[in-house]
Amino acid sequence: MNSPFQRLTVSSEKTTLKILLIAVIVFIGVMRFLDTNLKNELNKSGIVGLELAKDLSKAKLIINSWDTHAKIAAGMSMGFDFLFLITYALFIGLLIHRLNKVAWENSKIYSLGILLVWGTFLAAFFDVIENMALIKLLLGDLNQQWSTTAYYFAVAKFSLLLLSLVFILISALKLLLFKRK
Repeated sequence: MNSPFQRLTVSSEKTTLKILLIAVIVFIGVMRFLDTNLKNELNKSGIVGLELAKDLSKAKLIINSWDTHAKIAAGMSMGFDFLFLITYALFIGLLIHRLNKVAWENSKIYSLGILLVWGTFLAAFFDVIENMALIKLLLGDLNQQWSTTAYYFAVAKFSLLLLSLVFILISALKLLLFKRK
């Protein structure tokens, strides 16, 4: 299995990473701004609280705690998240690809890096499914299946992204500690 970024030149990788980093930061800023409208006494976690509200009763409580303004912000957050998931998948995947090439190319860990590159796209796909379930809930289709779907796909997404971030940190530490000798 190969990385989807293998044909990029080092220069293209660096330029693309910079552009994607800026985009990720902008999207995080916008989504954090929207998320401030979703936090209240009942739901201190914003949209993540709804993502991880496994039980329909909890999801209903969260949605009902939002006024019209907050519900609009939640819908806008979902819209931005569809753009954000493309951006973060490309950024994290390309960063793993780059670090994997430099830190692990001639080791057994290299294959894990390739899997994690593809795993970022799987995480983004899980995010799409999660978002669709959340949209169903926000539009009033209050069924347990949507809360359950959102929960399990959010957990799977966060797990894959956490593994990816751990790989990035370990790879960066390896490069910092052992490449300078």
